[in-house]
Amino acid sequence: MYAMSPNSGKLLSDEDAMKKYNDEKLWGLAVSIDLGECDHGKISSKDHISQFAVDLAKFIDMKRYGEPVVVFFGAEPKVQGYSLVQLIETSQISGHFAEDTDRAFIDVFSCKQFPPKKTAEFVRDYFGAKKMEFAVCYRNV
Repeated sequence: MYAMSPNSGKLLSDEDAMKKYNDEKLWGLAVSIDLGECDHGKISSKDHISQFAVDLAKFIDMKRYGEPVVVFFGAEPKVQGYSLVQLIETSQISGHFAEDTDRAFIDVFSCKQFPPKKTAEFVRDYFGAKKMEFAVCYRNV
């Protein structure tokens, strides 16, 4: 597994990340996106989160498999919020939205290439986040 994050060094550009994926014939590409200071109304809206799954799949040119599953749960305020799963034909989009702290944690994994940085920026903008970090991971065995 090869991972890149701002904490481990310079991130590759989208073009270089996808070139590595294709040239090395890797099996999958994943991006994990952490958002802070999100728009509270957006991360606490089931409708907004559901539409996000549809819009993100379209943005990264992935075919959705079924409808998004969005469920509200959490016994403690720290973790209380909606969780999302959207299956795509090449894997999944998932996320959790922590309402108490206005944070969100989104993962996109696919065996079809997609631009990790542009994806992270799309997610940040969709939820009005003022802070964002993301990491890229290649999957292959």
